[in-house]
Amino acid sequence: MSNYQPLPSLHIAMYPWFAMGHLTPYLHLSNKLAERGHRISFFVPTKTQQKLQALNLHPHLISFIPITVPHVDGLPPGAETTNDVPFPSYSLLMDAMDLTQPAILQAICELNPNFVFFDFTPWLPKLLRQLGTGIKSINYVIISPAFVGYVRSPERKVLMEKSVLTEDDLINDLINPPPSFPPSSIKLPAHEARMLAPFLLKEFGSGKKFIERQIISLNDCDAAAFRACREMEGKYCDYLEAQLRKPVLLAGPLVPETPTTELDEKWAKWLESFEAKSVIYCAFGTECVLKIDQFQELLLGFELTGLPFFAALKLPMGVEAIESALPEGFEGRVKGRGVVSWGWVQQPLILKHPSVGCFVTHCGSSSLMEGLVSECQLVLLPNVADQIAIARVMGRDLRVGVEVEKGEEDGVFTKEGVYKAVRDVMDAESEVGKEVRRNHAKLREVLSSKGLENSYIDSFVEELHALLGLDQ
Repeated sequence: MSNYQPLPSLHIAMYPWFAMGHLTPYLHLSNKLAERGHRISFFVPTKTQQKLQALNLHPHLISFIPITVPHVDGLPPGAETTNDVPFPSYSLLMDAMDLTQPAILQAICELNPNFVFFDFTPWLPKLLRQLGTGIKSINYVIISPAFVGYVRSPERKVLMEKSVLTEDDLINDLINPPPSFPPSSIKLPAHEARMLAPFLLKEFGSGKKFIERQIISLNDCDAAAFRACREMEGKYCDYLEAQLRKPVLLAGPLVPETPTTELDEKWAKWLESFEAKSVIYCAFGTECVLKIDQFQELLLGFELTGLPFFAALKLPMGVEAIESALPEGFEGRVKGRGVVSWGWVQQPLILKHPSVGCFVTHCGSSSLMEGLVSECQLVLLPNVADQIAIARVMGRDLRVGVEVEKGEEDGVFTKEGVYKAVRDVMDAESEVGKEVRRNHAKLREVLSSKGLENSYIDSFVEELHALLGLDQ
């Protein structure tokens, strides 16, 4: 622990979006706050609670408050999180979350916390103000502040002033950064803007567009907060604070704890058969699903490298049988040196294995942080939304990894592009590789410092206290 002088204990309620990729980071922050004696009331769908139980490191201070997810026509019976429904049904799950408002209101009245942290429920700030008890709302955003600043800035007049916003309006606006956005390499080529615009304009529960939810949440909250640190995205956080005209709090890198379990024996034995730092590990998170052609190009790129590889992926779109997902003849050609796994794997333990030397990542924030604190070299292959901004910051601004090249017009990557990016980071003689390895090592040392994380959490708590003091 740091030399932190404890401030009076706070009581914080957490209500994240019903997705494991949101629930887990919220619980991670809860653990850090509970470590300092603060009490957490964590709203979670009833059956999902057991999936989070093992991650609750302070059960005497972190209480799970079970929430019954209301039934909505079109949702499978018993569906609670995005793991239970296909992507097109996420809006129905958001409908269900909106319908929890009466239950959440009753629970908040009984709990009377100092703060409520939320992300996808823009009705919470107004609800808290109507209570008149001084409870503050914190829009805790788990995605990159660089992306939020680029896409959701109040400077984007097309978002703020157009009553009817078309895809073409948004595509044309997203290609360039907002006028006073900090100098950076973040700029969206046309194909990325075309991919992002329909996602932002998608109806996402209760008749609200996805981007509308985000804008209302940021505008109405008492403060915004990010799982981010100044060492990586400081200038974007300053930009957001100036544009939003409200406090922007940083929780720091929140480096994942090293699991105390051991790597599954099957994978441990397989990895041990290869030389140190020679294996490519690839994983794209729990929700990334590639098209069949891109899925096969990725695997063929790994084959081209001649290196051993372990790919933990979901079946590609529209494919139900493993056999039809793989390139023709692929299994025979890579037998003994290539594995494609379809289920959940112990990623932090795989990244720590001495045989693994390269991590091909989709740049999801949790996965990227696990990669940054590992000794694996990073190949960046973003898929959607904030992953694109993160890849630009990591690959072009901080230069701690190499992004796979994609077609300027169609956004398609090739097996040759995958091969080149892996070669650049793995080849000991590559000038690009030498630079990213040097930069990654420096950033890894900074992020792995326990003092850094402690200082962020301590400052975070102090800023929360200051927010409470604003009304006194």
